[in-house]
Amino acid sequence: MSMIGEMTLEDAAREAAGNWRSWTCFVWDREREIDDRESWSIIYTHNRDSGLLDQSNADVIANALKPFTAGDDADLVFESHSHWAVGHVDGFSVRVYRDGEITDAFRTYHDLSERLGEYSILDESDYSEREHDATLDNLADAAWQLTSQFELHDGWESEVYSWLSNKRPGSVENRDDRGGYPSEGDLREAFDALRYERVED
Repeated sequence: MSMIGEMTLEDAAREAAGNWRSWTCFVWDREREIDDRESWSIIYTHNRDSGLLDQSNADVIANALKPFTAGDDADLVFESHSHWAVGHVDGFSVRVYRDGEITDAFRTYHDLSERLGEYSILDESDYSEREHDATLDNLADAAWQLTSQFELHDGWESEVYSWLSNKRPGSVENRDDRGGYPSEGDLREAFDALRYERVED
């Protein structure tokens, strides 16, 4: 499918409606539950292996579309489908047309897609927070060999992150959209600068 955000609303609706019918090796369980299946589109926003940006944008999209999931005949349903390559793909099915008119649910998604066409991040604050949190998690992973050499108290990750951000900013820059991952050398230097006590042999 062409990029929804690069198309007019009307063209995007025509392109999206019934898109799932052209997919091979695909079974949509909900197909049997709805009468106007040709008016529906399936949109995937992320998968099991998605990076921080896709995760962030997916959550922003989900929050914006959540109001359209209410009621017994909602215009939008969140979905998660298994996939042989990535474990699962997540997104939603959306009714594109209701009584011949484009639904507000699809209009909202099209608006978000237009925003993504202009700039790749829907919510800078959310994305930045994910980068920060991922980097803190990576600090603990990167320091696994050093944890037996230093006395580390609760919350050391935040202290080390602050020191590295000031003294070695490149070490905590986002890498491969998975957060920063400092080297053992950078961590050792931070531990010494912060005067973490070494464990006696």
